[in-house]
Amino acid sequence: MQGVTVSPQVINETVSVLTRKQGVSLAVAHEVAESLLELCETVPVDESTIREAIRLVRRYKLSHWDSLIVAAALLTGCEKLYSQDMQHGQVFDERLKVVNPFL
Repeated sequence: MQGVTVSPQVINETVSVLTRKQGVSLAVAHEVAESLLELCETVPVDESTIREAIRLVRRYKLSHWDSLIVAAALLTGCEKLYSQDMQHGQVFDERLKVVNPFL
């Protein structure tokens, strides 16, 4: 998975979905999280990420949580954001395109 960047929020949401919706044990969900941490570059959620997220909420009417993911992607120069929850084909700031991997 070289070149894959992930927000820590995505890893946390993965653990949550696996345990709460998929019935996976916390131990297994943590193994998945550890694997993601090893395979992917993670970006910190810091002051600049939060400020960018606030800007994105105002401009695109995203939820705060989605805006944190988009902000992290924009701040690291990503061109594609894989998400089943956001609108497929949507482009943020004319440089980050949402791709639904399940379509």
